[in-house]
Amino acid sequence: MLNQFVETVLLVVAGLFPVINPPAAGFMVLSLVPSTTSAERAYLARSISLNSLVILLVSLSVGAYVLSFFGISLPALRVAGGMVIAYAGWNLLHAPPGDEREAEQRTASDAAREATLRAKAFYPLTLPITVGPGSIAVAIALGTGRPRAGVPLVNLAGAAVGMAILWCSIYVCVRYAANVEKLLGPIGTEVAMRLFAFVLFCIGVQILWLGLDDLLESVPLWVRFK
Repeated sequence: MLNQFVETVLLVVAGLFPVINPPAAGFMVLSLVPSTTSAERAYLARSISLNSLVILLVSLSVGAYVLSFFGISLPALRVAGGMVIAYAGWNLLHAPPGDEREAEQRTASDAAREATLRAKAFYPLTLPITVGPGSIAVAIALGTGRPRAGVPLVNLAGAAVGMAILWCSIYVCVRYAANVEKLLGPIGTEVAMRLFAFVLFCIGVQILWLGLDDLLESVPLWVRFK
């Protein structure tokens, strides 16, 4: 029973952690909302980690049924999500320097800043920056692999612990990304932001290509070469 519990925890964490990549997500969030205070970063960390947990739980439990109900295939999900991620990465790659972004945010009132943070907490900071179509597809795949007769309690407990580990990792990386920023300095941080933005754009293009490749494979050969 213990081995089954550990295997379930490792399956959930090993399957989702590399796709989510919480350290990179933390830097992405920091670059999209610069000059935030410690209290605002704490709020964003709580909101993003909780939103991510809810999305992953829904995807793991009923994600396949939701896609089937709306007639959405996994390749279509990848194409749409890849376009959104690539667009976010492109905008971040061509965003103004950090000092200009900070100046723009300082001119906003406290009420406007709070409203902006609340609006960005889910989109785009949670979806698709932190939890995108790749992690949703993996969670759906893990959920569809469960036995039809029902999931044993030990597997449910293992999945719950795995999700808790992912939730904590997202919270810590988002909450304390600014501390790493101080170690890198202004120039190092700007370079890291641009690199992560380019990586995000490439991830979006890769997910888009995988979705298109799957869609093209479903097309009959006589249609493709007509």
